[in-house]
Amino acid sequence: MSEYKTGTKCVQAGYTPGNGQPRQIPIIQSTTFRYETGEDMGKLFDLEASGYFYSRLQNPTNDMVAAKIAQLEGGAAAMLTSSGQAANFMALFNICECGSHIVSSSSIYGGTFNLISVTMAKMGVKVTFVSPDCTEEELEEAFQDNTRAVFGESIANPALTVLDIEKFARAAHRHGVPLVVDNTFPTPVNCRPIEWGADIVTHSTTKYMDGHGAAIGGAIVDGGRFDWMAHADKFPGLCTPDESYHGVTYAERFGREGAFITKCTSQLMRDLGCVQAPQNAFYLNLGLESLHVRMPRHVENGQAAAEFLAEHPKVSYVNYPGLPSDRYYEPARKYMPRGGCGVVSFELKGGRRAAETFMTRLKLAAIETHVADARTCCLNPASTTHRQMTEQQLLEAGVPAGLVRMSCGLEDKEDLIADLAQALEAI
Repeated sequence: MSEYKTGTKCVQAGYTPGNGQPRQIPIIQSTTFRYETGEDMGKLFDLEASGYFYSRLQNPTNDMVAAKIAQLEGGAAAMLTSSGQAANFMALFNICECGSHIVSSSSIYGGTFNLISVTMAKMGVKVTFVSPDCTEEELEEAFQDNTRAVFGESIANPALTVLDIEKFARAAHRHGVPLVVDNTFPTPVNCRPIEWGADIVTHSTTKYMDGHGAAIGGAIVDGGRFDWMAHADKFPGLCTPDESYHGVTYAERFGREGAFITKCTSQLMRDLGCVQAPQNAFYLNLGLESLHVRMPRHVENGQAAAEFLAEHPKVSYVNYPGLPSDRYYEPARKYMPRGGCGVVSFELKGGRRAAETFMTRLKLAAIETHVADARTCCLNPASTTHRQMTEQQLLEAGVPAGLVRMSCGLEDKEDLIADLAQALEAI
């Protein structure tokens, strides 16, 4: 399957039915799995055999869909989680522990910002945030002796900054740590971070991958290239015996291509239980089958909306990497030449009050916390998803109070622009 194009992988990868088997991925709606002997099951607990014993760790439906996402991203292995937040937390905590340090782009989703800066800080994991536009020297200064990971979003939500993946990957690798990239917005249809040096890729599959607002979920993909044993002192969880699994050393037993996901599944998923429901994985796969068809339409609508807004007198500025005037236009052309996503953010003259007036007058676009859906939706992040952040943090994240995030769906672009025009007229 690796030699096929992206569209074929969206439809076919992850599951090949045998003679007389279901054509669609089957939903294995079972918590447990039966074995003939205790010895057979014991081999699973010792990680000496592959298989399933309890769906809190692994489930066949989930693994088929995860395999499809791994192939789409060009990764070696993948796993599904209960949400995108769970994916980011588990991807980072799988290599961090109390006393560790993370270098992160400051321009990331507000929920992830809080996860790293507040919740993980309570666990003893500290973070240094850097601007995505920082120089090589400024990025270098952010590293500490206990840095264990670098994190960023390929296209930031909602600021729409484009991460210079190669720059962040070079810095991470100079310090012997992996680069983790959240690739939710462009999806592997439009960007494959592993090809540019990222080591781990995460997704909120709730967004474009599902694409229909039906099922919450997340995914973690390991590129299978990072040499954990070459930096064994930094990653004891992967490179020293895990006594909770009879002393297995993941990096030795499973190598570069299997160590990260095996540990994340058998240790973190076992203890935290952030598993995606098999029914949700089934819905996710239905979305993946049309992902390559939907993304170009999202990009087309986003581009049309951005061009309209950029010329409107009541709009201060528009963030959309597809605009030649956008500061991230060239990086976007480099990392995602087919376009990024259908999300547009723009600041209205008049600040928060103007944003609230604008959104209440929308007729076609709905006010939702959701994004990357078949249906167009809109929100003011400063008063919703990012409301926990201070004014200074909002500015650092590129989310001023008057900013509106609009996720252009699959409707006709002429209707979307007409809705924008009448809502702006009300301000």
